Amino acid sequence: MYINKLHPIWLEQIVELWNEEIGSDFPMRNELFRQNTFEDNNTLIEGSFVVTDEEDKVIAFIVSKVWKENEDYKMDREVGWIQALLVKGQYRKKGIGTKLLVLAENAMQSNGAKVVHLGRDPWHYFPGIPTQYKTYQKWFEKHGYNIGQLQYDLIQTFNNTQPFFLRYKNINISILHINEKEKFLLFLHREFPGRWEYEARQYFEKNGDGREFVVMKKEGRIIGFCRINDANSPFIAQNVYWSPLWNGKLGGIGPLGISKEERKKGFGEGIVKAAINILWERNIRTMLIDWTTLTDFYGKLNFHVWKEYQQYSKHL
Repeated sequence: MYINKLHPIWLEQIVELWNEEIGSDFPMRNELFRQNTFEDNNTLIEGSFVVTDEEDKVIAFIVSKVWKENEDYKMDREVGWIQALLVKGQYRKKGIGTKLLVLAENAMQSNGAKVVHLGRDPWHYFPGIPTQYKTYQKWFEKHGYNIGQLQYDLIQTFNNTQPFFLRYKNINISILHINEKEKFLLFLHREFPGRWEYEARQYFEKNGDGREFVVMKKEGRIIGFCRINDANSPFIAQNVYWSPLWNGKLGGIGPLGISKEERKKGFGEGIVKAAINILWERNIRTMLIDWTTLTDFYGKLNFHVWKEYQQYSKHL
């Protein structure tokens, strides 16, 4: 067996291994792995590896990340992430996963990381370990990872009747126009600095034109937003990663946020309803909300749990 630095030449074999092991639950595509791993500036190549056998076939891989962006998005530079770690079934219990994990942890520590999260990375695949994989959970616990919060993906399928009718006095809800880009980014920087601002700026850098953002305005001022995604979005977004599991169209909802001074007025629920209506008008009936703990909030709109994830972290 040989340990190699992660490189795009292994892309197709990595995706093939992924789909052999967990593809029935989370089907991987070449374009998704390329986008989230090879094209992410935060991927730590010196901490990411591919293991091949004597025939040069990929039998294991690990991807680690640290925050490497130059812009200040208030992201913690002392955090590292394991984006993915997979070992082919027949090669488990041979120390391969442990060796890869140690190499990745050492590389992240050398790059300033003091704590490592499983998933939750920029351009992540998962917000934690899917709880259906109990063996994986126990393996990481044995290697010093501590249990955190449970996170959920929620899903709902609507019928052919428009879901909601909204009426607000002095409130306007619409799709973001590209001319409002800077005003919107300033709103995010003021109200939600960090990951959401980073993701929005990445969206526009990847030629997004605004159709993925529903905005709420009061007297012409943006006071809230909700992200929506579908197959026509400029890149594969997190809440439609696993769309190949569905025969029909899948839409994604979230994140959403309301400015501090306008909360507790029902605007959060209202903008989600507006987002659902817009996806419905795009002829999408099944909608997914990813990485949330707000099961009661979304449950009022009849969303229910689809997947559950256990978060894990380790101090180096």
